[in-house]
Amino acid sequence: MQKNIFIILVALVLFVNCKQSTIAQSEKKDAHPNIEEADASLLTATNPSEVKEILSFLASDELGGRDTGSEGLEKAAQFIEGEFEKYGIAPYFETYRNTFDAKGISTFNVVGYLKGTDKTLANEFVIVGAHFDHIGTGKEVNGDTIANGANDNAAGSTAVISLAKQFAKLKNNKRSILFVLFGAEEKGLLGSQHLAEVLKEKDIDLYAMVNFEMIGVPLNEKSFKAYITGYEVSNMAKKINEYTGSELIGYLPKAKEFHLFQRSDNYPFYKQFNVPCQTISTFDFTNYDYYHHVDDEASEMNFEFIAELINECIPAIEKMANTPSKEIKLN
Repeated sequence: MQKNIFIILVALVLFVNCKQSTIAQSEKKDAHPNIEEADASLLTATNPSEVKEILSFLASDELGGRDTGSEGLEKAAQFIEGEFEKYGIAPYFETYRNTFDAKGISTFNVVGYLKGTDKTLANEFVIVGAHFDHIGTGKEVNGDTIANGANDNAAGSTAVISLAKQFAKLKNNKRSILFVLFGAEEKGLLGSQHLAEVLKEKDIDLYAMVNFEMIGVPLNEKSFKAYITGYEVSNMAKKINEYTGSELIGYLPKAKEFHLFQRSDNYPFYKQFNVPCQTISTFDFTNYDYYHHVDDEASEMNFEFIAELINECIPAIEKMANTPSKEIKLN
């Protein structure tokens, strides 16, 4: 009899403890209804040290300013290919390289491919891009002639590499994504022009293209974190802000004044496909003095800011890759 009573008491204690645990877990989930999503976000967050490591290599003296056709550009490409391979980003072509002629110099774009998970939507594409070349050398300052191109555009290249890593980990993109590092941008958008023509010939279904250019330092006295070129061309800025639940993207009048929409690698895709193709940037003509200057060094970059911007762009690109219909449209 005593043994039976003991067993019943133990069972009651176990039942009460289990119930309390279930209630606690339920309360935790009620208080944080997106706890799984938050945990997933933390798993895919880019941190400033990762940004610093990638950007510092791309903008190092070892790469000599990444001029078209240079040994430094080759080293940068090999690094990018290694990162893509490590994360599980496949080559889109037979190799990662899309070769073309840049005014008599053989060079290339680096093109990574993350196939969409949805049988139908996988036939639609989002391009995430940035140019990885620079001008090589510049006017000498204190014996230094290497134009390292940290802000222009190792910063944007770092964003593309980091986003490729995050989406390779998430594996939740229904549409296919191309992660592209363009060559010969400094020669006149030659890399993006070539790839846009190639993809047009392949008749891919391009939904949208998001380009990153000069995102190394924060904007001066703006309520938004970055601006988008061609703000009025489409509803991309509005949708990005909606997708992120923040004022991430704003309008910079000088971007229109200086025709920046036509001056970066988004433009050839817009011309070829007539779909939303725009550039995210934080260079506002007042916040950085070293455009095409030998002092455009990694030491001038705000790694915390770059990491924040990359992470805040993840849900926007995630939505672009997953909405049932193409919500971003030309105006």
